[in-house]
Amino acid sequence: MRVSKAQTALPLPVKRALRKLGADISIARRRRKITTTLMAQRAFIDRRSLARVEKGDPGVSMAIYATVLFVLGMIDRLADFASPANDSVGQMLADERLTTRVYQPRRPATG
Repeated sequence: MRVSKAQTALPLPVKRALRKLGADISIARRRRKITTTLMAQRAFIDRRSLARVEKGDPGVSMAIYATVLFVLGMIDRLADFASPANDSVGQMLADERLTTRVYQPRRPATG
């Protein structure tokens, strides 16, 4: 199996986040008492891919993670990951760029 440079150069916080996501998916599946065989069938993947998801493997496509979350009824959370409403850094930067004065537009000269 080929491993991309992006996977080998993953920052440690990214690796940790993926492992946590995988562990959380595993817990959610087991709480729902869904077997790995049934979960894989519902997500249209094989059991090996599901095992990789539950380990937080960065080589698994985002689409597979999304499908697994959909099967678990948790897809709405994925849609909010990068929501502008949750982007405190982006909001802070936008606020810094606000002007201190607001001017009324000039009227065109009539001649």
